Amino acid sequence: MLIRALIVLLIVLNGGVAAWWISRPEPPLPAPPAQPAGVPRLQLLSESEQTSAPAALPSPATVPSAPALSPPAAVAAAAPAAPAQCFSVGPFADQAAAGSAATRIGSQITRGKPREVPGKTAQGYNVILPPQADREAAQALAQRIGAAGFDDYLVVNSGAQANGIALGRYRSREGAERRQSALRAAGFEALLQPLGEEGAAQWWLDVAAAVGVTAPALQSGSGAAQSRSLDCALLR
Repeated sequence: MLIRALIVLLIVLNGGVAAWWISRPEPPLPAPPAQPAGVPRLQLLSESEQTSAPAALPSPATVPSAPALSPPAAVAAAAPAAPAQCFSVGPFADQAAAGSAATRIGSQITRGKPREVPGKTAQGYNVILPPQADREAAQALAQRIGAAGFDDYLVVNSGAQANGIALGRYRSREGAERRQSALRAAGFEALLQPLGEEGAAQWWLDVAAAVGVTAPALQSGSGAAQSRSLDCALLR
């Protein structure tokens, strides 16, 4: 009996302990440690889902429409300047004639400048007296030249200048002209005879044409015989 009573008592005690354990209150949670200043607190994913509610999207009717962009104002591009056209018109006999031509076409040009083109230079010059009537007349003239104090003269025996008097050959025109002047001062009409081709200097008018003016118009207006294209840099 005693053993049965002890067994029953143990069962009752175990049942009481079990009932107390089940019905006991939950122990309080430990306080979280102090958060250091300036350090954000860690948040569990479950807490983030509970606290952060999705922001309500505005209905299509309330979404403000973006303002219509007006097209940029058109900037008027400056019209490219017409390319400059420059020409030379001529030739003219001298600078004065080129200047007169510039005056005649003054309304058709924006700039003009006369330019001298040197003529061809002869290889040398002979100073001569033209052929005389016959050999005797040529000999008599030669004696007079010698008597006037001149030397370096010769009676020409043949050719186009037969019976003429050769009075010297010079490389430069200046030297030949000095000899000619001395002979003329003594009364002898000496002439210069260039050796090879010789041309006189010419004058051209270099111009910058106004817009729309053509080379033929400039040539006609200036009275020139020719017109040529010209690099405008030469007029600066």
